[in-house]
Amino acid sequence: MKIFITGVTGYIGQKLALQLAGDGHTIHALVRDQQKGKSLLDHPNILLFTGDILDPDSLLSAMAGCEQVYHLAALASVWHRDPQSFHIINVKGLQNVLDACLQLGITNVLFTSTAGVVGDSVDGKPVCELTNPNPKLETLYEQSKVEAEKLLKSYIPKGIRGIIVNPSRVYGPGILTESNGFTRLMKMYINGQWKIKPCNGKSIGNYVYIDDTINGLIAAMEKAKPGERYLLGGVNATYNDFFGLVDELTGVKRKMYNVPLRVMLFLSRVQVMMAQLFGKQPMITPPFVRKYNKDWIVSSQKAEQEIGYTIMPLREGVSKTLDWLNQPV
Repeated sequence: MKIFITGVTGYIGQKLALQLAGDGHTIHALVRDQQKGKSLLDHPNILLFTGDILDPDSLLSAMAGCEQVYHLAALASVWHRDPQSFHIINVKGLQNVLDACLQLGITNVLFTSTAGVVGDSVDGKPVCELTNPNPKLETLYEQSKVEAEKLLKSYIPKGIRGIIVNPSRVYGPGILTESNGFTRLMKMYINGQWKIKPCNGKSIGNYVYIDDTINGLIAAMEKAKPGERYLLGGVNATYNDFFGLVDELTGVKRKMYNVPLRVMLFLSRVQVMMAQLFGKQPMITPPFVRKYNKDWIVSSQKAEQEIGYTIMPLREGVSKTLDWLNQPV
């Protein structure tokens, strides 16, 4: 089968393209940089097409003859000099992909959103796909993803079998981009370069191993119901639990310092100010500080029941990630 994928030079997109290519499918991969694409996607079943999701003509050329579309391209940054870029790339870009699908008669479209769009947990209760109909979303990234989900659903009456998947905090082997933030933190922590424990380290997050995410995307394309949202989560654990496991498995125990919320907010504001003055990407911004101070307890029961989604235990996932990080370059 011929499959079109956007975002193939990103963390999840690269893994997905290689997995599907290894399964025998022909992948039409949209890239802006041929050299980068060739270095990350060296497989005989992957064909590179130069283009951009904001360029409709390049989409039509790259998607011709395909039966399925996985749309993963997004602006997933913590900050951008032009805030409108989140809407332009994450919403308008999806619209261009969907319009191209209609022109080419492609009906199967999977859109990768984020678990953050359902909001945080209240009173220690896990969130599911329908928990918070109108959550207060801290970041422009999450807000744009909500817009994009609504847009996708509006195309279903036009004949698009639109599916939404919402991964949580993905970690594991792969490109160390912003989308693979916790693997980056693991590497920095082991090397003694990360010493910050946000607030008291007791806030709960949901950590999903990369292989589970990839298998979940493929299963959703095969089995999911149109217009439905599927949380592709992993294990709920505190920040302390996560790095305590890294300590246990490596034998490397680094000193970490509690940083109160007000201090984190101040430091993040300074980072944003420096970004505005000098264009250097901040590591964190105030909306993300407020987000990571909350609990994000996720239930993936719907995905488990409807598409056969499975979750790797945290110990096994962290162990596999550490083995990968320890491999010689």
